[in-house]
Amino acid sequence: MGNQLFRWAGLIVFVCLAGGCASTSPDIATLESVEVRQYQGEKLSSVADFRENSIQGPQNVPLDSYSLKVSGLVDTPLSLTYDQVIASYAHYSKVITLHCVEGWDVTILWEGVLLGDLLKAAGAQGNAVIVIFHAYDGYTSSLPIQYLKDKNILLAYKMNGVTIPPERGFPFVVVAEAKWGYKWVKWVTEIELSNDPTYKGYWEAYGYSSTGDLDQPFLGP
Repeated sequence: MGNQLFRWAGLIVFVCLAGGCASTSPDIATLESVEVRQYQGEKLSSVADFRENSIQGPQNVPLDSYSLKVSGLVDTPLSLTYDQVIASYAHYSKVITLHCVEGWDVTILWEGVLLGDLLKAAGAQGNAVIVIFHAYDGYTSSLPIQYLKDKNILLAYKMNGVTIPPERGFPFVVVAEAKWGYKWVKWVTEIELSNDPTYKGYWEAYGYSSTGDLDQPFLGP
């Protein structure tokens, strides 16, 4: 009986190898990401809850020619593809609420890399005090370098578990925690380190607060 079972087992192995059993498994398909609407007991806003108020409308940034530059007062200027940013730096996530000066707000689970890690990789020079963010559509705003480090500010590529869509700022958005929405630069293409604390971005040049702090009026110095 034992010899018969052994012969049957050998026959089954032979048939599998000859017939290519290992190759008959179905291909594994990647399904579309599903937006997270609750995180650790906290209800999240939807990606669709934002109002479109960008200066030139939603931007479609082509990844085949895209690069994220870290420039200005750095020892080693960087020029990184989207995939290099994702693959080369640690990922972090945090629930943060964006408050718009128009009176609406959204609470989102953001995922991204630390801006502090990018500045460290580029070798931020000691006299750099301000970081100017440049967007694909020409929009700019700035934030203090110390704020970025102290608050662990994210450069996000996902929101609520899905890749940031073009109308929300793909490929990267500055998650400017505790700042008014005009400081949340979308479609980021360049991170420029400067020693000019008086720099005024797009809305700041129209009289908006340079600090953009939520606990202060957005119109003012």
